[in-house]
Order: sequence, then C-alpha cells, then structure tokens
Amino acid sequence: MSTRPVCVLVGAPGSGKTTVGLALAEALGVTFRDTDTDIEQLAGKPIPEIFVDEGEAHFRTLERAAVAAALAAHPGVLALGGGAVLAEENRAALIGHTVVHLSVELPDAVKRVGLGAGRPLLALNPRATLKHLMDQRRPLYAEVATATVVTDGRTPKEIAAEVAALLATDGQAAR
Repeated sequence: MSTRPVCVLVGAPGSGKTTVGLALAEALGVTFRDTDTDIEQLAGKPIPEIFVDEGEAHFRTLERAAVAAALAAHPGVLALGGGAVLAEENRAALIGHTVVHLSVELPDAVKRVGLGAGRPLLALNPRATLKHLMDQRRPLYAEVATATVVTDGRTPKEIAAEVAALLATDGQAAR
C-alpha cells in the first residue's frame, strides 16, 4: 500500500476538513488522520494551551513537523490545520499530492465554528478575525489545491461523495 495520502484536505476553519475527512475515509475504506490531533498528541495538550503556553510560533514549528511526517507516512485521507498553508515548507511539501480545498464562505464558516470556542486565533472578535484569516489564506489554498469543492449549504456526506468522485475520476481512489 502507498505511504502517500490518498487525498489531503485543506481549508479555512469551519470548512469541514475533519468531518468530511472522516466521511471520505469511511467511504474509501482508508484511515483518517488530522495533523492538529497529531500536534496535540505530540505536545501532550490541546492546541489552545500550546498557543497560550508557548505561542503561535512554537505551534507552527510543531505543525510543520506534523505535516511532513503525515505526508510521508499516511496512506489514507489527511486533513491539515487551517493555517498549515501559511508555511512555505508545507506548501512545497504538498506539490505532487492530491490536495482538495474545501471552500467555505464566511456565513457557513461562522455557523460551523461558532464563536471561537477552542480556536485560539478566533478568541477576540471571532467573525472579523475569521474573515481576515479566510481572506489571507484563500490564495494559498488555491495555490496548493488540485481541486476545489464548495461546502456551503451541503452535508458532510454530500461533500465527501463529491470528493470521492473527483478522486475516482483522477484515478486516485485506486491507490
């Protein structure tokens, strides 16, 4: 079996990377991995605590290591944290991978994320901060994506089915 991910999901907070990723992995009969979970396991604490205790720079260092490790060794569906695309190293590492950008607009993202509970970058003025993050990151998601799937107003199962169909058309699901 390949040690490359079948598919890497990227997108803003609230785009559905974890929820869709789990549904997609189940549909494809592969495992699911989320680099945010990897980081929490490595650090032994939740991401908000990493931000408070060590700062965002330390978190991003852990994130670069988690992304590199997962890209090299995970054969299933891989979800990256929303800010992983900020690092040039991560964007470069995604070259040659099947990367699906789960696109979401602000109203749906706000509904899904809530008002920032457990999301350190959204602690102050979550709606304005989320809009800023989305505007800043959208070109980076587009840069790394081999496909974009719109998630607004759709169920995770519908989105996962569209991604699975894209993978099948690209011959990726057969890996």
